[in-house]
Amino acid sequence: MPEMNVAEPAPAETVTEPARRAGFRRLLINLGVASGALSALYAGAGTVLAPQQIEDIDRPHKVAVLGLIAGVSAGFALVFNPIGGALSDRTRSRFGRRAPWLVGGPLALLLVLASIGQIKTVPLMLVGWCAVQSLANLYQAPLTAVIPDRVARTRRGTASAVTGVAMVVGGVTGVGLASLFTAHVGWGYIVLGLLMAGAALSFVFNTADASSAHLPRPPRDTRKLSVRIADFLSALRHRDFACVFASRAGSLMGYFLIVGYELYILTDYIRLPRGMRPAQGLTVIAAIAAVGALLAAAIAGPLSDRLDRRKPFVFISSAIAGAGCLLPVLSPTFGAVELYAAFAGLAFGTYLSVDAALVTLVLPRQENVARDLGVLNIANSGPQVLAPLFAALIIGHLGGYRVLFIVGGCCGIAGALAVLPVRSVR
Repeated sequence: MPEMNVAEPAPAETVTEPARRAGFRRLLINLGVASGALSALYAGAGTVLAPQQIEDIDRPHKVAVLGLIAGVSAGFALVFNPIGGALSDRTRSRFGRRAPWLVGGPLALLLVLASIGQIKTVPLMLVGWCAVQSLANLYQAPLTAVIPDRVARTRRGTASAVTGVAMVVGGVTGVGLASLFTAHVGWGYIVLGLLMAGAALSFVFNTADASSAHLPRPPRDTRKLSVRIADFLSALRHRDFACVFASRAGSLMGYFLIVGYELYILTDYIRLPRGMRPAQGLTVIAAIAAVGALLAAAIAGPLSDRLDRRKPFVFISSAIAGAGCLLPVLSPTFGAVELYAAFAGLAFGTYLSVDAALVTLVLPRQENVARDLGVLNIANSGPQVLAPLFAALIIGHLGGYRVLFIVGGCCGIAGALAVLPVRSVR
């Protein structure tokens, strides 16, 4: 079976096995770079630049303001991710049906990022971040659809491992770069935007999916809006898809409850070593998490392919992530946070490499891959909407950072349990 473009495989006599392997490697390298650059933007801008900018604008109310901006802007991600997926399902071009969105989104986002660093008020910051989330998700949805579009089922664990490793490396890179610009956040946004735009252009022009340009364009949908919405969300009526949706929502809720406030956690809760600044501490724990995640992703993805099992990996990784949240509760020291980061990295690397493969195996219909992945990405965006609001409430009124870690751990364990009822995938 061809490794590329499974929806429209090339005849066996026209594509040699070495050519297929080379094409597969080229696809994975460029997809990894594109995924890593997107992760760098999310991590660097979301955990360093935006919190620093908000603290500079309104230090006394930074926790509440960050919660408001992160929560409201993530609501735009919740809407625009499935929209981006549905639109890219219907688009055709010589470089592939999703290429216009894979190019247009990052270029438009670069323009927004170039201006957001100059913002000096909370209302404009809110507007800017809503635009960032909207454009980033118009890009993320078609990028997520590349694996089910163009990778054979038997190689999806490996492909997911590559993107998982790339996202981890990208996250650390983004945090490290952003930490260099805490005194000049505007330049930090521009650097991250350029990195993502360059990676997106490289992906599209180096891995053109020309065969998809000849696929028939879907007919225009003339049904009533209520019927179209019901069909749009129809994947949730499939048991296994719904279980994976719930598992991802629980696991990511635990993750986003904590990650968005890491800079403030290191500033206000954790006892840092003498002479260490919070931004430096953030880079250290990101690097520790990355090492664990790289090891886990590199092993777990291919191993899940070899064993043809996905559920045990997702269950164990979510449970470990949840249990690791207890370490900073028991000891609010930087050493405990470093250990927490190691556990979180191992869990997150395993989860990234295997859950992405699991997701592609429970999609109800091949012809609506990007749309259904967009619906599933509500489980990504929903926690991003709710987590900052809940976190601000917990930090300010329900026990502080210690309770925040406890709640995050409970969410991770709930995510682990939710994957157990899946039946169509082992």
